Amino acid sequence: MLDLKGYGWMLWDGVQVTLLVGICAMALALLMGLLGAWGKLSHSRTARTAADTYTTVIRGVPELILILIVYYGTPTLIQGILESFGRDVILDVNPFLAGFITIGFIYGAFATEVFRGAFLAIDKGQIEAARAVGMSKALAFRRILLPQVWRFALPGLGNVWMVLIKATALISVIQLPELLRNADIAARAVRLPFTFYFAASLIYLAITIVSMLALQRAETWANRGIRRA
Repeated sequence: MLDLKGYGWMLWDGVQVTLLVGICAMALALLMGLLGAWGKLSHSRTARTAADTYTTVIRGVPELILILIVYYGTPTLIQGILESFGRDVILDVNPFLAGFITIGFIYGAFATEVFRGAFLAIDKGQIEAARAVGMSKALAFRRILLPQVWRFALPGLGNVWMVLIKATALISVIQLPELLRNADIAARAVRLPFTFYFAASLIYLAITIVSMLALQRAETWANRGIRRA
């Protein structure tokens, strides 16, 4: 890492926080995506309505607003409710938890559509064959559906990851010392905004390029043994 007038270490620390937030948020997004896809494809009207509401609301509200609501708005709302019952409580929300949970929930809505399309791409005859040989729904899901879903979903999930890792810059507004926040602090300290913001942009670009290469390898692995038309 370049010295950058003694502030290069701040960018390195910021990169580590950014990657940690991104990985945790992506894990949550995958979980929410699977749950959301299950809901949308469910025979239960309640599950379908809940999944549709989740994706519509999350995708319709800007990410920054949701982050501010979770970190600043929710604690204030809870404190106000408790005060109305005569309890004086001060709530502090961990910015790391607020950041990755919010980002994960947001991009879980996008992952929902990716998984939904992947499930629909699988030949239903395979599920019927699995049930015919005595597999339970859970076993058929684990052995037949899930392994194939990843093959169809990887390209879309790769796009979700690309957007998600850049969206982590938004959590700089809640004082989490990720890459953009640290770059901003350093830029103000030495009055070199172009230098530090440009360095941060190059780091985001490097993360994206490495991610693209890793995803290409993953797609190749997932499609092994599949004959191309």
